[in-house]
Amino acid sequence: MATMGCARFDDFPDRLRTTLKAADHRQRRKHPSWKGKYKLGDAKGSKDLGAIKRQAKPQSNFREVSNLDTFLFGAGGKMKEIFSFENLYEAYRMTRRGKRAKSCVIRYELHALEATKFLADRISDRTYRMGKCIEFTVHEPKKRLIRAPLFRDRVVQQCLCKHILEPELDHRLIYDTYACRKGKGTHKGLDRLEEMLRKHYRKNGTSGYFIKGDIAKYFKSIDHKELKNRMYPLLSKHKIEWILDQTIDNEQGVGINLGFQSSQWYANFYMSSFDHFVKEKLKVKHYIRYMDDWMAIVDSKEEANRILLEMKRYLKSELKLDTNKKTQIFPVKNGLDFLGFHTYLTDSGKVIRKIRRSSKQAMNRKMKTFKKKYKSGRITKDQIDRSYSSWTGHASHGNCYKLRIDMDKKYKEIFKED
Repeated sequence: MATMGCARFDDFPDRLRTTLKAADHRQRRKHPSWKGKYKLGDAKGSKDLGAIKRQAKPQSNFREVSNLDTFLFGAGGKMKEIFSFENLYEAYRMTRRGKRAKSCVIRYELHALEATKFLADRISDRTYRMGKCIEFTVHEPKKRLIRAPLFRDRVVQQCLCKHILEPELDHRLIYDTYACRKGKGTHKGLDRLEEMLRKHYRKNGTSGYFIKGDIAKYFKSIDHKELKNRMYPLLSKHKIEWILDQTIDNEQGVGINLGFQSSQWYANFYMSSFDHFVKEKLKVKHYIRYMDDWMAIVDSKEEANRILLEMKRYLKSELKLDTNKKTQIFPVKNGLDFLGFHTYLTDSGKVIRKIRRSSKQAMNRKMKTFKKKYKSGRITKDQIDRSYSSWTGHASHGNCYKLRIDMDKKYKEIFKED
């Protein structure tokens, strides 16, 4: 029988040792009075990383295990497993980006190694259960109730998306699906729309018709059984249905939780069969979908009416979804509101891209709010700068030079009295 030994810092793989030392160094810099609180063993009498590194000999008060893999990842666990300690710790670091000042992140960060090890153990022995969600309301672009998971559950979902959902589902989507995919955001979708309009112009000029579609209450309408029937066979080799069930069935009855990262992949995948139907059965050449919004360019109004009717039939019969009043047909020469911009063709074939009127109005309201809050001291210049830089970066993807000049003037007026 093998001799029981102690897991020491020097026994850790090089990559993991580097990660742990860097984490310890950052924690000490951030909390100088809080030294050596990282713990890798039991809560009672564990040594901090510095002590473990300095002392080469095994420590009697450090939990004894038969091997390092068992210590880190639970019985039967291996380094390359999807929900390993290393993968979960990487997911934690990705999840905390931009949120390190929040109390839930700080609490996790103070005991990040123990908390991550706890998650790895719970998933390994299948006792992990999601906690109660936090509810809040957002008002932009419209009023929505969001149910956000606890930070530890966000870490698990980050790992789930990166190591299972993305590699298993992404390659099953058509090229022109633009949502929660690497390198395929709104601006990439806009560039693709511009390319399609140019191709259409070379063949048809400014004639032709847009089909613009939108699903009514999409996330709340996704059928759990239908989603599982389509997705679970593709993921069966991973044996994680028990985790997927928790993320899908978190909403009772019909619909999935808008606040879950995994829900973005579920929602994008759910309509992938519709994408293949449009491209392969209806033979629509110019087609783009961004989550539940889609657009197509066809040659005639008769063709547009026929295709839209077939689209609605498929959505209702196969996916149990309905379109809303935004779904309509209109001439190409009128332009299209899509992905935050109004895009249209000129008679010479040039593609013009302008920020939508609603987006301009929203930014004007925000600038007025910034001015009031800055005068009363409720917001800092750095916070305003971050928000405004984000908007100008978005506007730079359109033909919005004059608009940006006007907004720059309003931005400078906020700090005029400084």
